[in-house]
Amino acid sequence: MKYLDEYRDAETAQKYIAAISDITTKPWTIMEICGGQTHAIIRYGIQELLPDAITLVHGPGCPVCVTPIEKIDKALDIAALSNVIFCSFGDMLRVPGSDKDLLSVRATGGDVRIVYSPLDAVQIAKDNPDKEVVFFAIGFETTAPANAMAVHMASEMGLENFSLLVSHVLVPPAMETILSNPDSKVQGFLAAGHVCAVMGTQAYEPIAVKYKTPIVVTGFEPVDILQGIYMCIKQLENEQAKVENPYARVVSERGNAHAQELTSQVFQVTPRQWRGIGEIPESGWSLNKNYANFDAELRFDMAECEHKECSDCISGEIIQGLKKPINCPQFGKNCTPDHPLGAPMVSTEGACAAYYRYKISGIKKSEVA
Repeated sequence: MKYLDEYRDAETAQKYIAAISDITTKPWTIMEICGGQTHAIIRYGIQELLPDAITLVHGPGCPVCVTPIEKIDKALDIAALSNVIFCSFGDMLRVPGSDKDLLSVRATGGDVRIVYSPLDAVQIAKDNPDKEVVFFAIGFETTAPANAMAVHMASEMGLENFSLLVSHVLVPPAMETILSNPDSKVQGFLAAGHVCAVMGTQAYEPIAVKYKTPIVVTGFEPVDILQGIYMCIKQLENEQAKVENPYARVVSERGNAHAQELTSQVFQVTPRQWRGIGEIPESGWSLNKNYANFDAELRFDMAECEHKECSDCISGEIIQGLKKPINCPQFGKNCTPDHPLGAPMVSTEGACAAYYRYKISGIKKSEVA
């Protein structure tokens, strides 16, 4: 069967594909939350191995993609200051703000550095006491503990030249926003295993009950995803709506208590703007009052300016599962990885980048619109 020769456990995958076909009696639409799941689905042709009645749509689980343009513009302004070393993960450097990106700031003299951990930024601050060192703290529940640890360490070390520009977002409120949209097509979710490894699965249970929507936690191997799809379809066909966790080798019901404790020590829940969606109440983390002196937004009082999204980019509809990248008139034409109009074409987890890499290249050609 096409693509299965790329699978580590093709025999098990084939069994799940056959089982999904056997139990599917009507059309169903399932959203995978995480961009890592999206890339696995596209790379391994999972949609194309499923019955035509099943449609997979792509969710807002890419932290780069949902970081609001206002935050990007603030990052650009701070990074351009002569006394600042601005540290970020590499996939943020080409995310477009209103009129440029961090790579452009670096090209014009800004000290913008790629790091692989927020702790690297703490070390840079220690090594450069005459500079302000700012780390761009983005991500979901997965990356928050490490960023909290960076702030905790900087506090313990007495580093007064270290701060975070925070744009943390939380998955469950975004899922509720998607399900509350009257245009939503989503009938079931594949929850992201790494987020659940930190936070557990308890927060998903009220969502499954309230919206009568099954939620299945998966990993990122093709077999994990196929197992999750099978379990989700089985619930839908049996008119069930509960949280299931076949990824128990990594995820527990309560998650990582130590990571949660550290995060809650440093951060507090706050409303958050999501790029392409708007503000979602209680959907983010910000530094709490005990660590407010590490908040770059308070440290650098940057003037507000007009923020301009690209009018041709439909990323907001894509990350809500309303459209797919190939439904965008600009996809692969005016919007490519070399000249992206929006974040989903830049990020290593972006849906548009996945479609471009694995479909435009000719590896994957068919698509359910």
